[in-house]
Amino acid sequence: MIATSIAETNAKENAVRKTIVAALHALVLFMFPATLSAQQQLVSDPEIYEKDHFNQTCKAATYGEGFVTRLDINNDGLMDAVVNHGVLGCDGEQGKSCDEDGCPYNFYVQVKEGGYLMIATARIYDYEFVKRFGNMVFALKMHPRYCERTDKEPCLMTVRVRGTKFVTISRK
Repeated sequence: MIATSIAETNAKENAVRKTIVAALHALVLFMFPATLSAQQQLVSDPEIYEKDHFNQTCKAATYGEGFVTRLDINNDGLMDAVVNHGVLGCDGEQGKSCDEDGCPYNFYVQVKEGGYLMIATARIYDYEFVKRFGNMVFALKMHPRYCERTDKEPCLMTVRVRGTKFVTISRK
């Protein structure tokens, strides 16, 4: 009787283990395609890529001065790009995607293999690319809540781009 109940208990535990393993396998299978689609695609040129997008989504798209700024943002010797949606005109409306938090900016780095990766999108008021302590960094003017403040003064966030990642240096 005791041997039978131990065997039944072991069988139930094995069934539970098999169910958990099967569930984990299913989860991995479902997550794998999502992981692949989450990877950034290489684009041949950010300006062409962004303009193609807006030429398809707007009946009439216009691109103001400063729509694309080319500069080496990660100090690797390759020209990168910053795209400012605030100077984009879409169907007669300038800066359509801007709001009280600022305008969207997309940051692209050029990779040695060829092409560009979009490494960040930020909703900011403005930015300066300046030298601080010998390194080129972004001084981003953002909504105060990004610095965990409730006042009206813009948050000034200083970030450096290392490789393909933004590293926050300071917020005030």
